[in-house]
Amino acid sequence: MPVPWFLLSLALGRSPMVLSLEKLMGPQDTARCSPGLSCHLWDGDVLCLPGSIVSAPGPVLVPTRLQTELVLRCHQETDCDLCVRVAIHLAVHGHWKEPKDEDEFGRAADPELEEPANAFLQAQVVLSFQAYPTARCVLLEVQVPAALVQPGQSVGSVVFDCFEAALGAEVRLWSYTQPRYQKELNLTQQLPDCKGLEVRDSIQSCWALPWLGVSADGDDVHLVLDVSEEQHFGLSLYWNQIQGPTKPWWHKNLTGPQNITLNHTDLFPCLCIQVWPLEPDSVRTSICPFREDPRAHRNLWRAARLRLLPPQGWQLNAPCSLLAEATLCWQAPGGGPCQSLVPPLSWANVTVNKTLELPLLNAHPNLCVQVSSWEKLQLQQCLWADSLGALKDDMLLVETRGPQDNRSLCALEPSGCTPLFSRASTRAARLGEGLLQDLQSGQCLQLWEDDLRALWACPMDKYVHQRWALVWLACLLLASVLFLLFLFKKDHVKGWLRLLKEDLRAGAAARARAALLLYSAEDSGFERLVGALASALCQLPLRVAVDLWSRRELSAQGPLAWFHAQRRQTLQEGGVVVLLFSPGAVALCHEWLQDGASASAPHGPHDAFAASLSCVLPDFLQGRAPGRYVGAYFDGLLHSEAVPTLFRSVPVFSLPSQLPDFLGTLQGPAAPRPGRLGERAKQVSRALQPALDQVLKAPRDPGGPGDGTRDGT
Repeated sequence: MPVPWFLLSLALGRSPMVLSLEKLMGPQDTARCSPGLSCHLWDGDVLCLPGSIVSAPGPVLVPTRLQTELVLRCHQETDCDLCVRVAIHLAVHGHWKEPKDEDEFGRAADPELEEPANAFLQAQVVLSFQAYPTARCVLLEVQVPAALVQPGQSVGSVVFDCFEAALGAEVRLWSYTQPRYQKELNLTQQLPDCKGLEVRDSIQSCWALPWLGVSADGDDVHLVLDVSEEQHFGLSLYWNQIQGPTKPWWHKNLTGPQNITLNHTDLFPCLCIQVWPLEPDSVRTSICPFREDPRAHRNLWRAARLRLLPPQGWQLNAPCSLLAEATLCWQAPGGGPCQSLVPPLSWANVTVNKTLELPLLNAHPNLCVQVSSWEKLQLQQCLWADSLGALKDDMLLVETRGPQDNRSLCALEPSGCTPLFSRASTRAARLGEGLLQDLQSGQCLQLWEDDLRALWACPMDKYVHQRWALVWLACLLLASVLFLLFLFKKDHVKGWLRLLKEDLRAGAAARARAALLLYSAEDSGFERLVGALASALCQLPLRVAVDLWSRRELSAQGPLAWFHAQRRQTLQEGGVVVLLFSPGAVALCHEWLQDGASASAPHGPHDAFAASLSCVLPDFLQGRAPGRYVGAYFDGLLHSEAVPTLFRSVPVFSLPSQLPDFLGTLQGPAAPRPGRLGERAKQVSRALQPALDQVLKAPRDPGGPGDGTRDGT
């Protein structure tokens, strides 16, 4: 991971972000040693060939640490280049042995010497340097008297001056000996640019550089460029990712002083700003000012997406790299927290935008992946819920294996892992013997194992059926008694049934069909139109869910998690998902269909439509959409032919002209007779028309650089 150079300047007093550098005159490379060592720098560069590791014949000198310092190499007082000085700290590796011949001591000062106390140690240390487009390797010979050698202790250091590098470049250093006795040392560092150094008078390429400042004003951020009126320069905003190449976001060529405004929803920790004069071979300066901004980190997690890829892959998509920890967990039906499992998925393996493998033998719908940051749960996704089905009422058994084939079993419950043969008053303890028989007879599914542990999922269907058999018998007996009462007291029962029918009608609203509305947040007028439609549908009755009424949950959970929970609940209850198409929604659909999820930029924190496409599109592509989805668009805002062909596999209605058919499809089998349905359609149309007229009359605003991410608030 690159080390920021500005950390070196924290002790510089009033100007901690500006470094004053030592100047070296002349073009020659040099080397010098600490007292007690002698060293020599070979002329010219050598080939970078580390070779394989060999065993040390005795005590040898090896590099233990690399240390760097920035200096200036100057041809004249005002003609300098940035240069990296490297200090290599050395120590003794190995011990003296009784010599069989002179070669046991390495290269001796005198071949006739036999006592190690009169010998010396010599090492050839290679120092490798890479900074695009430059690559160099130099060879340093170092000697230390054997009498001063203490095995395992440091003997001093050798300093090399110096490797020239470009401003703002990333440099990589390696050091090893020839022959190589251990793994090579390496160091990666990011060099500062003109703004971070006190070099504007020494490096000519910095003379005409535009200077950039960043200031905050409420929710907005201002980029202030202080240049002359006539100067032409380029400005680029990009996402700087450690894992993978940079991603450009916005670029313009500008002239003169500028003040550019960014919305707070556009901020990400890896959002960097690069500016350079429009001249040949000009130096570019870059800053990434939002790395510690809390708003940028909140936006990053809202834009992050956790995807599970069959058969056993998972991927964390985000604009920037994330320091996160991923774990497997077991989600029991009926809610409650997801319980963490072994094996853990180490945070070091959480690589953004890269497919990773889950260490599982078999998949199960109750297995989920959680992504946390600083012990706070950020994302959770269960394994391919669409393909594996709903959560199962299975019992997870944790097997622990000991020596001599000893093993113990416990069942994972909300209270913890309960031993199968304990006296606890839990379901697992009561069914312990039966669960053990199921495991031994092969009725349980093995999910994972290593040398010491294993996970098993055992179905509980038969135990549930046994428990409910007596309940069903009691219900049948009660029904028989009620039927006999009906025969003997027919008139009284009729009156009671009339009252019961009225109660059922009164409670129909509470059991009405669920409908989830998904739309793309075009502007405030379109949101009012969607709100008017949702309010009118609630009077039918329908139980309507829309992100306009759930902003708090949406901000807390994120759009994808909110949509996933609402979609699962709606479909499990036999409801329907309504896709409201608009010009913006159609554009998003085409974007996903052409380039996939990796091509879409992050949207606003409340845009559930953009977040839901990763789950909605597979249903249409795999033919699972009919009966679960309905499409609609508003008259005058969109033509029927604009709806993508893929979504025409389900009914698509024009509103309000096709409201009766639309309402009948929403209510399904519970829809009223045609006359009553027509009256309800007129009521919805009257509620919808004023908001639709306002949207049709309102002008459409084009977006600028500050509108790159739509905000749903």
